[in-house]
Amino acid sequence: MTAAVKTWDIPGGIHPPERKTLSNRTPIQPAPLPKRLILPLSQHIGAPAEPLVAVGERVLKGQKIADAAGVVSVPLHAPTSGTVAFIGPQPYPHASGMLAPAIVIEADGLDEWCALEPCADFRALQPEALLEKIRDAGINGLGGAGFPTAVKLTARPQQKIHTLIINGTECEPYITADDVLMREKARELVTGIDILAQLIQPDEVLIGIEDNKPEAIAALRAALSERAYQLRVFPTKYPSGGEKQLIQILTGREVPAGGLPADIGMLCQNVGTAVAVHDAVVLGKPLISRITTLTGEALARPMNVEALIGTPVEELLAFAGLDAQKLDRLIMGGPMMGVTLPALDVPLIKTSNCLLAPTRSELPPPPPALPCIRCGECALACPASLLPQQLHFFALGSEHEQLKAHNLFDCIECGACAYVCPSSIPLVQYYRASKAEIRELEQKQQKAEHSKQRFELRQERLRREEERKEEERRARAEKAARAKAAQAEAAAAAPAAAAAPAVNEDLKRLKIEASMAQVALKKAEKQLAQHDTAELQTQVAELRAALEAAQKALAEAQAAAPASAPAPATAKPAGDEALKKAKIEAAMLKAQIRKLEKVEAPDDAQQAELAKLREQLTQAEQALAAAESAAPAPAAKPAGDEALKKAKIEAAMLKAQIRKLEKVEAPDDAQQAELAKLREQLAEAEKALATAESSAPAPAAKPAGDEALKKAKIEAAMLKAQIRKLEKVEAPDDAQQAELARLREQLAAADQALADLEQAAAAPTPAAAAEPVKAEIDPLKKAKVELAMKRAELKKAEKAGADAAELAKLREALAGAEQALHAAEEGSAKPAPELVRTEKRPVDEATRALKTEVAFARADLRKLERDESATDEALEAARTRLAEAEDKLAEQQ
Repeated sequence: MTAAVKTWDIPGGIHPPERKTLSNRTPIQPAPLPKRLILPLSQHIGAPAEPLVAVGERVLKGQKIADAAGVVSVPLHAPTSGTVAFIGPQPYPHASGMLAPAIVIEADGLDEWCALEPCADFRALQPEALLEKIRDAGINGLGGAGFPTAVKLTARPQQKIHTLIINGTECEPYITADDVLMREKARELVTGIDILAQLIQPDEVLIGIEDNKPEAIAALRAALSERAYQLRVFPTKYPSGGEKQLIQILTGREVPAGGLPADIGMLCQNVGTAVAVHDAVVLGKPLISRITTLTGEALARPMNVEALIGTPVEELLAFAGLDAQKLDRLIMGGPMMGVTLPALDVPLIKTSNCLLAPTRSELPPPPPALPCIRCGECALACPASLLPQQLHFFALGSEHEQLKAHNLFDCIECGACAYVCPSSIPLVQYYRASKAEIRELEQKQQKAEHSKQRFELRQERLRREEERKEEERRARAEKAARAKAAQAEAAAAAPAAAAAPAVNEDLKRLKIEASMAQVALKKAEKQLAQHDTAELQTQVAELRAALEAAQKALAEAQAAAPASAPAPATAKPAGDEALKKAKIEAAMLKAQIRKLEKVEAPDDAQQAELAKLREQLTQAEQALAAAESAAPAPAAKPAGDEALKKAKIEAAMLKAQIRKLEKVEAPDDAQQAELAKLREQLAEAEKALATAESSAPAPAAKPAGDEALKKAKIEAAMLKAQIRKLEKVEAPDDAQQAELARLREQLAAADQALADLEQAAAAPTPAAAAEPVKAEIDPLKKAKVELAMKRAELKKAEKAGADAAELAKLREALAGAEQALHAAEEGSAKPAPELVRTEKRPVDEATRALKTEVAFARADLRKLERDESATDEALEAARTRLAEAEDKLAEQQ
């Protein structure tokens, strides 16, 4: 292990001040237990985890509280015992200061563990079981972007990983978390490497570390003992800790542009990730804490702490002795690649390896950017051999194709170019913004391409469907043509007397074929106008040729037909037929004109077409007038009946217009003037109607009883319709329920009145049955009808809210009708009926509440029955509720 091994160098690179001695002089300190933990659901690359707990639920330390939401995702565990206080947006460690979904746990101070499943002999486990333990422990990369470890270990199952590289470089200034981890947990690190090696079975294992960590190098050499892993120490240079740069240093091989280490059979893991793998497999502990560097001159006690995931960073900084007066800004990460946080209330997450609290003199803000002077220093410092100045100019111009051609996505955003730039240009910020723009555009292009593919597939499907329908239509037409041809042949063999019908059938067949060809051509031309393709052009040409052939055949047949064929016996008069055709032609022209007149901004072609149609309409109206004058006049109806009918229609139309205007809540002056005008016209129309009725022959008067019975039936039907309409309301309010109860009472009264009228009109007297014409109405029947009418008038007046004098008058009339009925009954042979008055009791509040509950329960049940997604449990609960409400109502009544 002590023999010198060959290493390679990387292009570019810089040597910024390390400043690591601020925090690597003391051992790892346990951070105090916070009272409140904020656990974002997305602390890794991929889909955010999905919560498994609810607010108010108590959780134990190490308990899974959120599960992976997909393949590229990791679960989340409780760092301590306590109660879930909140699930929702919380502060997140990001430069934008945005909120992110998180689970908040109020710690109970007991730090009580859940049941763990340690495994002392991991070598007895199958690779699938090892991988499952790593996945369930919620481990993602602890030294980079946070890619899920289990996914990374199985990224290329079909490709052999021959080299496993363990990254202990930690090249960025200030950060010492991996340094002290290798010093104090070297044995756990080596065991974690053993587990990874058992999983992927590499040919060699390389451990890379810079020569500025002598204590860590010594600890690792002691822990490796007899293992064949190679510890390779190389000179310090930034950014040698980059994944692709470390592979080049240790193996001399380069990862292809745009590729991954797995493409050349290599896999990199951070030393912190390897220790987390050891804890998950050997100890059964999920990833709930990590080693984090607390450093910067604004801290009184810089150190490395083992802190729980979700700890607020302000508590960690307070533990390290933060002087808020000295603090210039807070950086999560190192000075080269870290992110400046807008606030101190954000939590520690799985990828937080450092909290840097510098003073203003320690890390002064960069000066204003100056124009690029083309010095080339950035190109010399770039570890990826890119051209940063060219990328900068392309980024300024949003030249995305040039950026991709110059391998923008090979930039690791190490910041070396900006560090050496004499013009202080923030190059990395330009590169990050351009990468985001390109990714967004590519996503939009992918969505657009998918939409285009779906549209083209749909159009192709519709085209095939249309072709199939066209083929079916052609087949039907050919079948009909063959059948008619057979009929024509049979007719040709018949006597000469049948020659004319055969000619007519042949002409009819040719007309149908020409019409079908014309319809098919128009449809194809419409499709061609929408989608101009070579196939549709060919199809339109074929259909046009077929139409010309059909029209030519029809013209030849018409020319060969006899000049005058005998009209069939059932033919209509020529005048009637011409009049009908003229009417149809005029109606079609008017419809086309109305359609064009509705166009808001017609073009020149549409205006020319409109003028042409108006000329044709003028000619068609002249032809119609000539046909009407030539046609025999229809038998005229009596003048009196026609005038009466027109007067009734005129009056009804005016009444409808008046009712419509009367419904306007706040009519303006024009509407009020129109209403007055309509009322005057209605008065004149009613006078004309009265005159027409007096001059018209009086119709046979219907008996008064029949008229009253008809009115009673109409009133009952209208009440029933209103009741049905209100009963359909799913959740009626108090006003609707009161209206429903009132309508039901009115319906009961109307039904009673209707029953009385039907009883009165039930059976004729024997004398009336014997006579064909009745001179007088039976007194008893007349009295019953009169009583029913008086009762209906009283009910109607009570419903309309008439005054007391009118109601008293109607009650007196009702009492007189009752006395008249008694007198008629005494004078007839029938026994006097027993009169019983019943008083309706008002509905008490308890019954009304129960009826309301029944209505609501029935409405909820109907709503669930119409809902296709309703569950059987919900339907059963709704039916039970309705049954219980109906039982209670029955008991109350």
